[in-house]
Amino acid sequence: MAIRFIEDKKIFRLDAGNSTYVMQVRENGYLQHLYYGASVRDDDLEYIITYLMCPFHPKAYDSWNNKAFSTDIQPMEYPVNGTGDFRTSAFSVNSVCGSNATELKYDSYRIIDGKPALEGLPATYLNEDDKAQTLEITMVDQFSGVKVKLYYTAFESLNVITRHCVVENCGNESVFINRVMSMCLDFNRVEDYDIIHLWGKWAKERQLERVRAPHGITNISSKRGSSSHYHNPFIALCDHEATEDSGNVYGVNLVYSGNFAAEVEVQAEESMRLIMGINPVDFSWKLEAGESFTSPEAVMVYSANGIGEMSRTFHKLYNRNLCRGYWKDNKRPILINNWEATYFDFDDDKLEKIAKGASELGIEMLVMDDGWFTNRLGEFGGLGDWEVDTTKLKEGLSGLCKRINALGMKFGIWFEPEMVASNTKLYAEHPDWVLHVGDRTRNLDRNQMVLDLSRKEVQDYLFGRISDILDHANISYIKWDFNRNLTEAGSAILPRDRQLEVFHRYVLGLYALLERLHNAYPMLLLEGCSGGGGRFDPAMLYYSPQIWTSDNTDALDRCKIQYGSSLCYPASMTSAHVSASPCHQTHRASSFETRGNVAMAGSFGYELDLNLLCDEEKALVKKQVQQYHDFYNCIHYGDYYRLVSPFDNEYCAWNFVSENKDEAILIFVVMRDRIFPRYFVKLKGLDPAKKYRDVNSGKEYYGDTLMNCGLNLTKVYGDLGSVIVHLKEVK
Repeated sequence: MAIRFIEDKKIFRLDAGNSTYVMQVRENGYLQHLYYGASVRDDDLEYIITYLMCPFHPKAYDSWNNKAFSTDIQPMEYPVNGTGDFRTSAFSVNSVCGSNATELKYDSYRIIDGKPALEGLPATYLNEDDKAQTLEITMVDQFSGVKVKLYYTAFESLNVITRHCVVENCGNESVFINRVMSMCLDFNRVEDYDIIHLWGKWAKERQLERVRAPHGITNISSKRGSSSHYHNPFIALCDHEATEDSGNVYGVNLVYSGNFAAEVEVQAEESMRLIMGINPVDFSWKLEAGESFTSPEAVMVYSANGIGEMSRTFHKLYNRNLCRGYWKDNKRPILINNWEATYFDFDDDKLEKIAKGASELGIEMLVMDDGWFTNRLGEFGGLGDWEVDTTKLKEGLSGLCKRINALGMKFGIWFEPEMVASNTKLYAEHPDWVLHVGDRTRNLDRNQMVLDLSRKEVQDYLFGRISDILDHANISYIKWDFNRNLTEAGSAILPRDRQLEVFHRYVLGLYALLERLHNAYPMLLLEGCSGGGGRFDPAMLYYSPQIWTSDNTDALDRCKIQYGSSLCYPASMTSAHVSASPCHQTHRASSFETRGNVAMAGSFGYELDLNLLCDEEKALVKKQVQQYHDFYNCIHYGDYYRLVSPFDNEYCAWNFVSENKDEAILIFVVMRDRIFPRYFVKLKGLDPAKKYRDVNSGKEYYGDTLMNCGLNLTKVYGDLGSVIVHLKEVK
């Protein structure tokens, strides 16, 4: 059993993979956190707790059995605001008296076989052969009548515990939720922890940063209406000495695409608290009597064997239990996107010519990017009506599809459904359909505004326009873009006391629309995008099995972007293309081979006009296409190992190992070459007793040799030189 309740001690114990999670109901009704970490045999871990008599820490009024019990010092399972715990809180409700003071006490529990779905929200799920149990703990605020049901799902075969909560108003009057975090994790031990997170900006997403946890509150968050380019909804705490292969690591990822917050607070008593959930800034939710509210799911991964094991656990979970649909297990086509080849300057003849040249090299799908619809004058205008520009596509979408399909290629299309331009019929007829606040100025970005997806009629309109296009042309793929953040986040149909619900209602509306499309078009390959990687989060993976990683396709920068992304996201999710040189974003030149080698570590494609290549480069394309097919299973579903970090070195390396360890792929990139260089790289994850052959050189090595002695890759590469080493088991 993954979950047990020890009745006499009022202790809950969860065992997930090789990890154990323990909490206890105290005599005063508080739910206290006891332990989370490597598997232990004992259940009664109350002895871990230290009781301190400290001034300025209020004692719980009903702690008659232990005068030293203070919620301000003790590790709490789901801490609340305003009743004695002055640390950052997980939950706060404004009740009938107008106060935010909240107090939750234990009421009951239930153990459920399996994993319930979350209402209106994406979440991990169980396959037929998966085993998991879910613990439901009901907490009650007697004063307001609010119940909070805490859910913990323990996966039997993975070190994974997922968490969320459901808030129910069981009182007679409405209340307002001000904070509703999906998880809290209290550490009551004097240890030295580092914080690992992913920061960035447009074209520089998911840069890895590791810092010592300081006293006070560290806040990693977004209030942009999306998970954002700037901070990713991922955070990890680890021992100060933890490496890729050793040390305790606690990773948390929020399955949510909107405003989020992760906070780490270190107190003077050396306690530490991590909370994560919906950003409480600009958030409030009116909960009428009898209504409920569900928080997003937080995925917690524990590793006793370093950061790499944490990453591989996330990868396995997301590949198997979050990504879904036809393209979860079927090989995705190699695509070529016309954006950097033509930008807005194209017509059907030019696209057919690009497709013809690509098809001759083995490319399987052409994606037509922005600019195919009326009134699209550069990046300004046109969004919302979604009417085909027949001056460019003379036979319409259907005619172009037929021409591309005749070349043996699939056809895909770019959309930005969530936006509307001011020069469209849609905006002229429905100006109230955009997010806005009364008569305030409606700010434009790229001459576009954001449609109010919280409104059902807006969702219906978008589903109708997208369906009309999909139903009248043989379209196999949609690149779903989102090129601006939310400002003036108000809705014309909500009353004053519900306007702070708009950010969350918007995200729920987006999910409802995506779910509807997923069900109506199960064979459609959807690729998420937000000006590159601005909505690169696990929730979008639930709807789109691959996400455009960054608008920056420079091979040097992509080493860092993709390396950082790998902290919790699998390579299968990471859309990576070979583009022109010099790079259109950085103007840096790099070899065609290196651009291909870097892009191979993800969902592979091209972003240029292949007709402009020389014969040598075209031969390389054919080689890369064959490599993609040969490497697909190992890269998409194998184990990923980070070997040398591009953030700390002038070269970097990573390798993939197939599930049964009969194949490995090493990718090595020299970012800045040295004088008289020596490059040795030790691989990871191989079977030490198996013998492997280097497919290119024919040399053979045992797995333990490759992992302990490594490969000698010494030669003069020059800046941005690279190599792929393909190893196969000698049978």
